[in-house]
Parts: sequence; C-alpha cells; structure tokens
Amino acid sequence: MLFALRFAEPIARGEVDLTFRRWRRAQVRPGRPYRTAVGRLQIDEVDVVEPGDLSPDDARRAGFDSVEALLTEVGRHAAEDAQLYRVRFHPLEEPDPRTELAATVPDGDELEAVCRRLDAMDARSGHGPWAWSTLAAIAERPAVRAPDLAASFGRETAPFKADVRRLKALGLTHSLPVGYELSPRGRAVLAARG
Repeated sequence: MLFALRFAEPIARGEVDLTFRRWRRAQVRPGRPYRTAVGRLQIDEVDVVEPGDLSPDDARRAGFDSVEALLTEVGRHAAEDAQLYRVRFHPLEEPDPRTELAATVPDGDELEAVCRRLDAMDARSGHGPWAWSTLAAIAERPAVRAPDLAASFGRETAPFKADVRRLKALGLTHSLPVGYELSPRGRAVLAARG
C-alpha cells in the first residue's frame, strides 16, 4: 500500500489507524504485515463501505480534516467501478525479518543453499535465467530506476520488479528511494559465484 510520507508520524503516534482505498477487489488481507514508505503495518480489518456511511471520526482516523477531503483524495486514482474499502491497521514495532536477514553474511552450507536456490530460480524461469544476472546488474548499477534496469534486460518493468522482490525476500537486495542495491548478504552470495 502506498502512503504519503506526511502520514508517517501520525501513524507512529497511533493517531492514524485507518486508510480508505478504492479497489475493484481488496488488495490487502487481514492478519498480514505490509511494508510501506511509512513503515511496516499489520492489517487488522478490511471492509467494503459506502461513502455516505463515513463519519468525521473515520476521516480524522485516516488523517483528514473532513469526510469530503478524504473522499476527494481517495477518488483521485480510482476507477469508476471500484468499491470503497476501509482498512484498519497498526504499526509493527518488531524489526523487519528481511532487513535482519539481509544483514547476515552466509557462509558454508548456508551460502551453498542460497546459491542452489538462485540456480533453481534460473532453471525454472519461464522467461530465461534472470536471478544471477539481476544480482550482477544491481551490483554494477545501484540506484538505477527499475524501468531502466528492466529495459536493459528487454523486460517489462512490473515482472522485473516482481523478480527483484523475490531476491529481496531472500535478503539479497534493498530498495532505495530510486532503484536497488545489494545487501551485505547479496554481496557475499554474488562474490561466492565469482
């Protein structure tokens, strides 16, 4: 989920614990954590609501001065037939497991296991080997926009970014404000491949 950075402090203080989105179908699920620009959030509830049922308290809890201001913002990027969803969440205090994993440098059996996993990802890919070459490209070109990296492989941006997320789930990359970089774990794995 995308949040403007202005929501970061109110969310951290517990003042904002709702967001409203117009989606054709729910894009988040209760009980799951999500990484956002304002931190990791745990989704508590996701409900379809009618705009006329929103209260001033809903608007305040979503970080807006009025229901009208909230609906104006929510409607900016929505399709005509999208439903209005109310999403209740809370910030997660514990560290992001991917961040902790990215900081570890594997050795021995663990290093071999990660290398085998990347080999398997390449072998199973329907669009050709990508895992090792993507790691190498990020190492050579940190902070390069995802569309530019994708184009260098002749790929569409969205599937390329999905593949990078798979590398991030293994603790091998970090997202930057623009582009990516290898984590200490990713540098060690790439160096092991030589």
